[in-house]
Amino acid sequence: MEQQLAKYRHNLPFSRRGTFLSDGGMETALIFHEGAELPHFASFVLLSSSEGRRQLLRYYTRYLEIARCHDVGFVLDTATWRANADWGEKLGYDAEALRQVNRDAVYLLTELRALYERPQMPIVFNGVIGPRGDGYKAGHMNAQEAEDYHTAQVAAFADSEADMVTAVTLTNIDEAIGVTRAAKSHGMPCAISFTVETDGRLVTGRSLRDAIETVDAETEGYPQYYMINCAHPSHFENSLDHGQAWMRRIGGIRANASTKSHAELDDSETLDIGDIGDLARRYRRLAGRMPHLRVLGGCCGTDHRHIAAICEACLPPSALSA
Repeated sequence: MEQQLAKYRHNLPFSRRGTFLSDGGMETALIFHEGAELPHFASFVLLSSSEGRRQLLRYYTRYLEIARCHDVGFVLDTATWRANADWGEKLGYDAEALRQVNRDAVYLLTELRALYERPQMPIVFNGVIGPRGDGYKAGHMNAQEAEDYHTAQVAAFADSEADMVTAVTLTNIDEAIGVTRAAKSHGMPCAISFTVETDGRLVTGRSLRDAIETVDAETEGYPQYYMINCAHPSHFENSLDHGQAWMRRIGGIRANASTKSHAELDDSETLDIGDIGDLARRYRRLAGRMPHLRVLGGCCGTDHRHIAAICEACLPPSALSA
């Protein structure tokens, strides 16, 4: 496995110094700002047409231009949050079609790396894995079931040019353990990103500390780092105990634009882009207290404007080339 991992390590956020940006809320931006038709919030359907692929490339380019202006690395996510078996079945994709979708999603990124990557701007191909169920509800798989379920998507990424995989919007610790074990068995570096409610806890009621420490204990600390995503900073910033060792395992923040709860967002028919300036200031405060943060991006409701503001707030001119 050490040999397998070695080919990826040159590019990963925790193998280098400095900050990596990522994109915002892909699905919400594509639906509400660009009028894309994404059944079940599945952006991978755009890969099936030339216009859809061009739309994805235009989407990515806005963020890559921001990273280029600031000479920072970029974690380039695949459009595969829904590209697993249960969601694929709803959209008419069988196992082989999903395998190809996940590989195609990585291949789409190769021309962007050729155009943008340079020594001061490393680009990471990140295979995105979403939850089996709804990202706002608790899952019901145990760790072994989760490993079995997510192995197919991890294997597809391992057989591509992906540098790592990240499981995002996870609400269940067992599912996080299962994804991590699947990644480990395929020699793929991985990150785990949890979603929290307005009280800073997972929907199951368990704390972030509990989630991170449990996954580390059950996987021998395999994840490269952990992230928090799909929640506004006001929902979790007060639950972060900056004097504790587990906090050093949080390497990325991808927050929502809106301060609304997940239930309120589910009921909303319009996109709440929130207060961009306030969001950027909250990121700056978090980054100031968490020097181990490497990845700064967004989630639901955020777009390139939010990422640009976060970049300006967290990367003062004197630090752009650090």
